[in-house]
Amino acid sequence: GSTIGANIVGVVIMPIVLFFSLNRNGGAGDNRGWFWFAFIVALLGVLTVLAVAFGTHEIESDLRKNTEKTGFKDVLKVLTKNDQLMAIALSYVLYTTGISILNASELYYFTYILGHAAQFSILGTINTIVGLLSVSLFPQLAGKLNRRNLFFACIAVMLCGIGLFSVAGTSLALVLIAAELFFIPQPLVFLVVLMIITDCVEYGQWKLGHRDEALTLSVRPLLDKFGGAISNLVIGAAAVAAGMTTGATADSITKAGAISFKLHVFALPFVLIVLSSLVFFFRVKLTEEKHAEIVEELERTWGHEFIDDKVETDGGLSISAPISGELLALSQVADPVFASEGLGKGFAIKPSDGCVYAPFDAMVRQVFTTRHAVGLVSEDGIVLLIHIGIGTVKLKGTGFVSYVVEGQHVKKGDKLIEFWDPVIQKAGLDDTVIVTVTNSHVFNDFVIKPTPGTSLQAGDTVLTLK
Repeated sequence: GSTIGANIVGVVIMPIVLFFSLNRNGGAGDNRGWFWFAFIVALLGVLTVLAVAFGTHEIESDLRKNTEKTGFKDVLKVLTKNDQLMAIALSYVLYTTGISILNASELYYFTYILGHAAQFSILGTINTIVGLLSVSLFPQLAGKLNRRNLFFACIAVMLCGIGLFSVAGTSLALVLIAAELFFIPQPLVFLVVLMIITDCVEYGQWKLGHRDEALTLSVRPLLDKFGGAISNLVIGAAAVAAGMTTGATADSITKAGAISFKLHVFALPFVLIVLSSLVFFFRVKLTEEKHAEIVEELERTWGHEFIDDKVETDGGLSISAPISGELLALSQVADPVFASEGLGKGFAIKPSDGCVYAPFDAMVRQVFTTRHAVGLVSEDGIVLLIHIGIGTVKLKGTGFVSYVVEGQHVKKGDKLIEFWDPVIQKAGLDDTVIVTVTNSHVFNDFVIKPTPGTSLQAGDTVLTLK
């Protein structure tokens, strides 16, 4: 969506400007054409903002009713203590500033160096098509190269594009090749950074002891806005220094003016992108493997904040099977931590389908980003972890769909998660669904009625507690 949105402007900008211009001005249009282009952009901006504001509906949640206020000092504390968030933020702000400068300069290049502003639509069209292809290749490339290697491969291609662009002169073919070498990696780098920033949510939770999802995910758009603002400053200064002002044409730009412009829009981005790569290389250490380790550790400590909560009941409590399949004793599970009841007593099920349902009325207290586990707290105080498979954190959510969010109330039988078992089996992983009561120590009686090997249907009573 962002790829189409960003590049469609390049396709339509000059046709719209020239359509409304009274004077074509060597293909650059006049003030009247630019006014109507700006008016159309502003109108679409207002309409789409209103559509989002009135068309988006929040999910009601007790967690979102928290009245605790977050002050500016709290924001800085989260940012400064999450060292990986700071590292990727510094790397990205250098990168996005660099690419914003060069991207914003391309229309000037077509207008005042090539002398054919209308040809800018060709570049916009190619970018839109190539950008979609680039995005579609991300899963395969990230899987083969890993995100870190993909980042550096993209940077290498971009730097080659800048080098070719700086010597392309007035050759449209060379300009288009250089611009594509510079553009093709951009959607891939964007996704690499987005994934790492998203992983910083769990990293921060692991390091600081609390989740700061909204704050963490707001960093990337903030940096994009900052980079765009700096690029406007640089391009404005470069255009004035080169004489690319109202009434100027390609013929009126001097050789010195063209050199000054190129220094601003090629040399500066080159330096910024190189600096970004150095920061990434030396400071960004949050790999996919490290994130998987962190999520596993968070799973093993999940629910500890609830284990001392009071359990309110006058009689027995029951837990039903969250999924259909064959009942297994917890000791039969291949994971030694679960098998030794290190995460609480419970049971396991060898699934016969891929639908996980709520075993009782509860509040969803944690949905892991990899979607292979969910933490519930019942209205009576039972703290329950449902974990799908062993080692499935490595799948990074592939093959899993979550139907709930944190803070959501669910009724017994509501669908929580759906997974595609062939994905787990193809990865050579165990698909056993493990159910543990994190606060099982507060119960005197912990009785599993069916014997291991019994075939169950989702909703059948498995466990009673007193």
